[in-house]
Amino acid sequence: MEAIRYDDLVIPEKTWDQKRNDVLEYKIDEVVMGSDWTGNENFECLKDICDVVYLDRTEGMDATQIKNDLNGSKK
Repeated sequence: MEAIRYDDLVIPEKTWDQKRNDVLEYKIDEVVMGSDWTGNENFECLKDICDVVYLDRTEGMDATQIKNDLNGSKK
């Protein structure tokens, strides 16, 4: 994900609980997730400290495919 020029910061996530601390520590203004996460408490609970944006998924694309493409491999 770091290879995508539109990402300012990629934070490896080890637990769901670290999200809030990461947003505060790194002074994150906006968290962006796929629309399939809309309404999920793991992201909704961040709305008091940053903007949470849900983007519609692109048909036929997923994070695994993007990672494979960036690494030069195919599914």
